[in-house]
Amino acid sequence: MTGFGKVAVLMGGWSNEREISLRSGGMVLAALLRKGIDAHGVDAGHDVVEVLRAGGYDRAFIALHGRGGEDGVVQGALEVAAIPYTGSGVLGSAVAMNKLVTKRVWRGAGLPTPEYRVVNAVGSCDETVGALGLPLIVKPALEGSSIGMGKVESAAALDAAVAAAAACGGPVFAERWIAGAE
Repeated sequence: MTGFGKVAVLMGGWSNEREISLRSGGMVLAALLRKGIDAHGVDAGHDVVEVLRAGGYDRAFIALHGRGGEDGVVQGALEVAAIPYTGSGVLGSAVAMNKLVTKRVWRGAGLPTPEYRVVNAVGSCDETVGALGLPLIVKPALEGSSIGMGKVESAAALDAAVAAAAACGGPVFAERWIAGAE
């Protein structure tokens, strides 16, 4: 399978999900190599475009997770460098990675999504619990997976959950808890 040229498997990165990205990137790399593709692992830092150019890579397989990898940042850099890549483009990645923007897009399209409140400051327990009820989930808007999320089952636990999510940076919101399978 030489039609792909030299492929960089972008993994690692600088997000809170670095370790899982290294594992999934390693699995992608092994699978590509088993198929005879000229693939190479690249631990993507802020200099990723320079590394790709210096290495003579023809395309990139994005196995990055979280900020810098799923939020349109690396996609935009690869677009500017004219390096083809896997996955969604800049806009799709940016929208999907921001949980608040995604909720707003879904609502605008008439799709159901749990009720929520932005809670960027501790001390807003009564209003948030009054509006959403308990239990609820607190989330940082700009992290992937379950980074910084916390289930809140009592009003007394809300401030700690908001502080933990806020430590991730970016907006924080609370959402009505929905029981059941994802």
